[in-house]
Amino acid sequence: MPDRAVDPEDLVRRLRILEDKEALRALMVRGWRALDRKDWRSWSACWAEEAVLEFGPWDKTRGREAIRAKVEEAEAPFTSMQHHILNMHVDVDEDGDRATGIGYMWFVAVTAPGRTSTPYAMGGPYDWEFRRGPDGGWLLARQRLGIWWTTGEDTANAFG
Repeated sequence: MPDRAVDPEDLVRRLRILEDKEALRALMVRGWRALDRKDWRSWSACWAEEAVLEFGPWDKTRGREAIRAKVEEAEAPFTSMQHHILNMHVDVDEDGDRATGIGYMWFVAVTAPGRTSTPYAMGGPYDWEFRRGPDGGWLLARQRLGIWWTTGEDTANAFG
């Protein structure tokens, strides 16, 4: 086996990318678990102040507080929810201050308390843009979310 010299700068760069990818994954898991708990403060803290949400049936929603208000209103009728992020992949830009990501959504909500056999569910593709915040941590700057399928009935018409 050939003896290959390790370039310390390359090693540092690769480690930074791995740490950034893990920080981005943790941001999304933390945020989407907060959605399930309806912890709107923690969830909205994952978004940049000037963030944009593009979601299938809705117009573009601009700004952290407007996004929070729109999603909080839509999900208020559900007694319990599970937000799943599947097949998440992120790429960090060379400068390390921006990142993009893709994944799939699988959302399940209980529409009738006590009747957990009648959930409403939907799924579709996520497309994200991230940027570093003032404290150096990652924030969600843009999210595009499409709906490819639904099952059950959105009795609250939360996403219509």
